[in-house]
Amino acid sequence: MKKYSGTCHCKAISFFFESEKINSGVRCNCSICRRKGALMSNFTIAPDKFTIRSLDCSLGQYQFDTKIAKHYFCKICGIYPFHQSSVKPGYYRVNLGCIDELEVDGMPAELFDGKNSL
Repeated sequence: MKKYSGTCHCKAISFFFESEKINSGVRCNCSICRRKGALMSNFTIAPDKFTIRSLDCSLGQYQFDTKIAKHYFCKICGIYPFHQSSVKPGYYRVNLGCIDELEVDGMPAELFDGKNSL
């Protein structure tokens, strides 16, 4: 297992978790993910294995439709660092672009059909 850490752009929000080496991600075609354009982890992280640190009032949350998924963003810089999954409620997926040590340009990505799955 490898330790990973990530941040939003202004570093007001940071997160930490352990995972096998990350070599690929997932893109979702639902209405919000398509607009964000983020490459997300293709695995979920249990809440007790995911640490979030944020400056006071910097972590915002957005929910829509079924209100199962929780999309988090930084209220200061606007970056989306992670979300709680609608497929596995309470578990997290991270925006791989928020992990400095990963090169996500050209990283293989599977497509999740979130547009037609709910």
